[in-house]
Order: sequence, then structure tokens, then C-alpha cells
Amino acid sequence: MTTFDEREKAYEKKFAIDQEKQFKAAARRNKLLGEWAAAKLGLSGGAVADYVNAVIKADLAHMGHGAQDKVRKDFEEKGLGITERELHAAMTEFLRTAVRQIEDAETAKAR
Repeated sequence: MTTFDEREKAYEKKFAIDQEKQFKAAARRNKLLGEWAAAKLGLSGGAVADYVNAVIKADLAHMGHGAQDKVRKDFEEKGLGITERELHAAMTEFLRTAVRQIEDAETAKAR
């Protein structure tokens, strides 16, 4: 195997790992978003888990925008005022938290 082939395989492996991390981070972000939105909607008990699952499914069904659209729609139906900027800021913060949690888990696993 040539150096070029080895380098190509390494890039492919890194790409696959990066894609997996992005998927995990988005899924975790959606979980955090669902929990936050459920609290704002006044849900409790099993309804929270059901809502979180619905947010995650909505995102999977609509390729990355479903979670945001679902939460916005649910807030509007309940009469909860939230701006697009506030929702985007919350999602950005949840993504940061999700990435940090994944990195911490990977660090702990490597020890």
C-alpha cells in the first residue's frame, strides 16, 4: 500500500468519525431542546419523555430543521412568545453543551 493510499484511508476514517460525532451532537442537542421546551410547555412525568422523542423524530423526518419547527409550532399553539432569535440561541447553546458532553464522555472513556 502506498503512502497516498494510506493517507486516503486515514481521511476517509476521519470523515466517518466526524460525521458520527455530528450526528450524536445533533441528537443530544435535540434531546436537550426537547427537555427545555417541555419545561416551558408545562409538561411533566412521562409526557416529557414523549415530547423529547417527538422532537427527535421531527428532526430526523425533516433533515435538521424539524426539531426547531416543531418547538416553534408548539410554542405558538400554547401562546408562548418566543422569537426566532431566542430559539436559535437556545439551540446553539444546546449544541455547545452536547459537543462538550460528548467530548467529556470520550475523554473519560480513553482513560
